[in-house]
Formats: sequence, C-alpha cells, structure tokens
Amino acid sequence: MSVAPGWYVDPADPETRRYWDGEGWIGAPIPVDATPPEGPPQPEPEPTPEPTSPAPTAPELPSAGTPPATWPPGPSTGRSADGTPGWSGGPGQPGTPPTWPSGNPPQGPPPGWPYPTWPGRPPAPRPHGLPLASFGARLAARLIDFGVVVLLNALVNGWFVWRYLQELSAPLDEFWRRVQSQDRTTDPLPAAGDQAGALVVTILLIATALWLAYEVPSMAASGQTFGKRLLRVRAVPVEADAPLGFGRALRRWNTLGLPTLLWYCCGLGLLLQLIDALSPLFDHPLRQALHDKRAQTVVVQLPRTPDDRANPPGETS
Repeated sequence: MSVAPGWYVDPADPETRRYWDGEGWIGAPIPVDATPPEGPPQPEPEPTPEPTSPAPTAPELPSAGTPPATWPPGPSTGRSADGTPGWSGGPGQPGTPPTWPSGNPPQGPPPGWPYPTWPGRPPAPRPHGLPLASFGARLAARLIDFGVVVLLNALVNGWFVWRYLQELSAPLDEFWRRVQSQDRTTDPLPAAGDQAGALVVTILLIATALWLAYEVPSMAASGQTFGKRLLRVRAVPVEADAPLGFGRALRRWNTLGLPTLLWYCCGLGLLLQLIDALSPLFDHPLRQALHDKRAQTVVVQLPRTPDDRANPPGETS
C-alpha cells in the first residue's frame, strides 16, 4: 500500500515539506510551517548551463630516448639543469629534494587537476526530527510484549490448555511407550479426545483476544506498549507526529496478530508472523515492517532527554 500523493514533511529534512507523487519526491521544498498549494508544485525551470573553462591538462612527460638536458630543470623534475639526477631550483638547497610534511611525496594528482568526487550517502531519514528505531530495539520490545502476553494466557487460558493436554493423553502415552520400548510398529496412534479440536480453537481465540486487548488500546493512545516504553521506541504516523488512533492501531495489529488463528493450520500463522517480524531488515529507507506499511506508520527512537531531539548525535546547536 503506497502513500497517497500530497504534501508531507520531508523525512530527510523535517524543517521542510515536499510533494509526494506516489512514487517519489518532486519539486522544491517549502518551509514546514508554510501553507502548501493545492496540487503538485510547478515544475522548476531548467537551469542555464554555465560556460566551463577547459580542464588543465597534465604536463607532457619526456618520452623514452629524449635527452635529459631537454627536460626542463626545476624542483619537480628530478633532474638538475645539466641533466644529472637531483633537484635544483626552488626553495631549499640545490640538489636536495624538498621535504614533505608527512615524509613522503603526496599521492594523487597535483593541485588544480580535475579530480573525481563521489556523491556521499544520503542522510538517514529522521521522521518528525527523530531517528528510526533499530531492528534490535524493535525485536527486544516485541519479545518483552510477547512475554507479557504469555503470562496473560497462563492466567486466562491455563485451564483450557490443561484440558487439551488431557484430551491428548492417550496418543502421547502410546507414543512415549513406543519410544521407550523401541517399538517400530507402523500402527497409527490412538485418536485424541473428541473435544481436542474445539479446545484448540478456543485457546487460539482467547490468545488472539488477549493480544488485541493488550496492544491495540495502548498503541492507539501513545504509540507504545510496555516493551516499547522500556526500549524507548514509538510508532508514529508517516505524515504527522500524532497518536495513531484506534483505527490505525487496529490495522497495524491485524497484519501481525490475526495470523495467530492460523497456528492450527500446520503452523502457517507462525510462518506469516515470522516473515512480518523480519521484514524491516529488507525495507529501505524507513525500515517499515509489513504491518507498518499497511497502517502507514514508522517506528522511531525516542531521545533520552529533550535536548537530544534538538541536538541529534553528530550535530551541534
């Protein structure tokens, strides 16, 4: 799901807004507090090319067989005026090579020669002036939240899990007996109890409901769960630094939480959740998971103090 065209805060420069046409930024930026025009910006005029002076050429070196005496003397030739090896002319004593500050002659072309310059890496996006959360911080926060949900299930779902294990006692006991006696029979194991299927569905429904009740309200209000608060990360909308709201928080959770109901189908739901959890590793530049893309959110790292936001690392006030 792509972002709708419109004027948004530039992630690379939160002090400006730019127009997003659905595929990329176009037009010149405007101040973030200025009222954007209706529709896309006017196309920028083509810049008039400035006349360029011809690049200086390298001095022509003497070819093989040229008499040394024809090579001009000077401190950079390596030969004196009479053609003998040595240094002459210029500052310093005649016949003595110049002294370089580093002890070695400088490498690369001489001053004034054209030299290739490689474009630097683009700056990392800072949505709403905040750095993106690292994958490690997001994973640690998710594991903490997962532990909290497991504890809630132990309290609420514990009796249903115990009943389910009772329904599985017959096939489990027979399987263990065959392992201990090294029985290689191919006879099928005894069937589970009649209520085993219904108990699995009940357990998964309760687990999904507990996860929803734990995550969605807190994310809607503050963009943080208990784990995210501990790791100081927060989910915010792409277009504004504002609360997610219940609708967006629910859409964000649906992509990751609803596949829990498919655990019954040979673990298919667990596979889908694993893909979603790893997806920020392959998304650039905003490191969005699949559930972030559906809800149009990004996860940012909160500063330790208010001054950290005003003066990010590597910058001075």
